[in-house]
Amino acid sequence: MKMRKTKQEIIVPDVEVADAGAEGKAIVRIDGMVVFVPFVVPGDVIDLKIIKKKKNYAEGRALAIKRPSPLRVEARCPHFGVCGGCKWQTLDYAAQLRCKEQQVCDNLERLGHIDTSQMRPICGSDNIFYYRNKLEFTFSSKRWLNEGELRDENDPGAVGFHVPTVFDKVLPIENCVLQRDPSNQIRNALRDYALSHRLPFYDIRNHTGYLRNLVIRNTSTGQLMVIVIVAERNDELLNPMMEYLRVTFPEITSLLYIVNEKMNDSYTDLEVSTYSGQDFIVEQMPRYGGGNPLQFRINPKSFYQTNSEQAYKLYSFVAEFAQLKGTENVYDLYTGTGTIAQFLAGMCSHVTGVEYVEEAIVDARLNARLNGFDNCTFYAGDMAKVLTDDFVAANGRPDVVVTDPPRAGMHEKVVEQLLAIEAPRIVYVSCNPATQARDLQLLSAKYDIGRIQPVDMFPHTQHVENVVELILKEKN
Repeated sequence: MKMRKTKQEIIVPDVEVADAGAEGKAIVRIDGMVVFVPFVVPGDVIDLKIIKKKKNYAEGRALAIKRPSPLRVEARCPHFGVCGGCKWQTLDYAAQLRCKEQQVCDNLERLGHIDTSQMRPICGSDNIFYYRNKLEFTFSSKRWLNEGELRDENDPGAVGFHVPTVFDKVLPIENCVLQRDPSNQIRNALRDYALSHRLPFYDIRNHTGYLRNLVIRNTSTGQLMVIVIVAERNDELLNPMMEYLRVTFPEITSLLYIVNEKMNDSYTDLEVSTYSGQDFIVEQMPRYGGGNPLQFRINPKSFYQTNSEQAYKLYSFVAEFAQLKGTENVYDLYTGTGTIAQFLAGMCSHVTGVEYVEEAIVDARLNARLNGFDNCTFYAGDMAKVLTDDFVAANGRPDVVVTDPPRAGMHEKVVEQLLAIEAPRIVYVSCNPATQARDLQLLSAKYDIGRIQPVDMFPHTQHVENVVELILKEKN
């Protein structure tokens, strides 16, 4: 394979993309070196430019696609290739699923030394567009410029998504294909209102400007929450803008605002004010096995699975692997707002949920009452400190443990305590197969691996969920 070298760059012509790689990038192999390349798909033949060389790998970008792969499809999003959100959108969806399956297999086998020969096929998403129930947009006085575009001194900025690795510049989004309308109409209408009324977009470097963020959440039942985040309290600017949204979009059932005077965009510690409607929306989820649907009240700061339809499938696999008969004591670790706990509550004797975020536990208790469950108990606290011998003595030894930790996986002390508890069955839900594999390897001291079920929650991205059944080994 010939490389053309200049003083400043390395060009490799007519090289074939070998495979999907980490972080949504693809892999090109050149003389034993792995090169990670974004926005190409396996089977593409490209002219490659090496951008950065490391000790064991390199990073590059495609200068041209000389021969497209049979797996390549047309990107539906007009912003593909600049916005970093849907890196696999030009990869056929069936191929995306195969790549995610392989990602799970590679991590479990390489890091966990787990036999995946009996792993189930990945559960794909019925809807691969307009599947998100929440999007967050940023207003910025600094618009990301496309290649060759010159900055206009009068450019007001943009509302959209941050460009990957660039914290202060935003790509203007005209049409996002991840959340159903009126999401696009609301964002674009608010942008046009701000421009016509000369409301300045926020400058995160200099901490000037007025409009900061926009959050849009919807439910499968048609409820719609809109949160406008501004940099200061100014009723002369705020009230006409909020009234414009209320009148223009009467379908908004929860119109809220937040004043964020901090130096960062996080708002979980800030007061939320209601301009019109309710201060929450309610999502429904089918009840496993039939019956009236479950109700989940979602507040502005509540976590809820972003793909509502896939969430039901994911939780159904949890219920299947838990094998509940109605008499079991269940622990739901990292319970969040208690969605899994309540999904299982009607099939067992009692569920005990533990979560670090206290506000989430408030939501969990509220939703348990909303669904009529009196067999759920929820605790807030650091999992490694809460899950102790005294906790087990007070709440009873679990027959089943469900654990759904964050991407970092479980704390080592939590794994040690699970090994000490010796619940007959554990169901491990993970959004990161690598840390899941690490934890499974530690749990293998006392547990055998049963069923393995990958689930695609986020089409067009590299992310994949995985559910694993663990069964306590019989003592000799």
